[in-house]
Amino acid sequence: MPLRRIVHMFLVIAVALTGLAGGATGAAADGTGSSSNRQLLYYNHAYGVLDRETADAIEHSAYLRDFANFQVRTTTGAGGETWTGRYLMGRETYLELFGVGDVPGQDGKLGAGGLGISAERAGDLATVTRRLREQGVPEPVSFRQTRDFGDGVAVPWFDAVFTSAQYDAFGAWGMEYLPEYFADPRSNTEPAARPGDVGRERYLSDGYRDHLMRDVTSIRLAVTARDLAGTVPLLRAGGFAVREVAGGGVVAQGGGTTVRLDSVARERAGLRQVEFSLNRPVAYRHEERIGRSTLVVGPGTRAVWTFDDVA
Repeated sequence: MPLRRIVHMFLVIAVALTGLAGGATGAAADGTGSSSNRQLLYYNHAYGVLDRETADAIEHSAYLRDFANFQVRTTTGAGGETWTGRYLMGRETYLELFGVGDVPGQDGKLGAGGLGISAERAGDLATVTRRLREQGVPEPVSFRQTRDFGDGVAVPWFDAVFTSAQYDAFGAWGMEYLPEYFADPRSNTEPAARPGDVGRERYLSDGYRDHLMRDVTSIRLAVTARDLAGTVPLLRAGGFAVREVAGGGVVAQGGGTTVRLDSVARERAGLRQVEFSLNRPVAYRHEERIGRSTLVVGPGTRAVWTFDDVA
């Protein structure tokens, strides 16, 4: 979902500066102490704002509806804010895509984007918040997002934490789904597989089984230096192994998904490439041109979607 839909909410909702921040000052949820490097957050989803031609081509692509559990959906969040996205849903991970102007303000401009990384176990987000403070992030921003299923009743959806409310075009947040959301039958989620299960596989449906796409295994985005600096502490606090790469930027690995962030000027920012695992191998190479992007599927159990640099 657009970063603005979360970040700007904390300015007008009192819970934004309480809750998780207070709970993060105690011992680590897993009892391992601050030195633990156990991975706590995993790639959940990323979003990008594309040029209108590409966004419209994605929305009307017959091929994508075969390739993935593909949806075009409008969601209502906290404060009645709504957004309409194009979604490719996998087993544990997904991709969310917008066109220029689909959301207002800076989040609707070409090249804007975001990254959500989420907890699999209840309580781990509080440990991440404490780790952020240990890294020198003085006041992580905490927020509770809600969802309205159409009846005007807001259901608690997930808690989130940010390193800062300031960003140029891209930001990342840690998140943890809430028991109230899983308990609501309208969420269509799965039963817990273990005590404290707030995981991605439980959250997403099994609709992926009827398509080729299984999960996002790698994503590459171009971001500004300021946005990169605000993202790295969260990745490290979540347990990703982060290393710098030549030319500026970082590669973060962990939990089955690789995240690459390249440092660029604002006008060059944007989603660059996504790699997917497939549910079954294909014996051929299929190339699908979708607006100003190219999706290459196979051979084997891998697909790569590359987005043109339209700056």
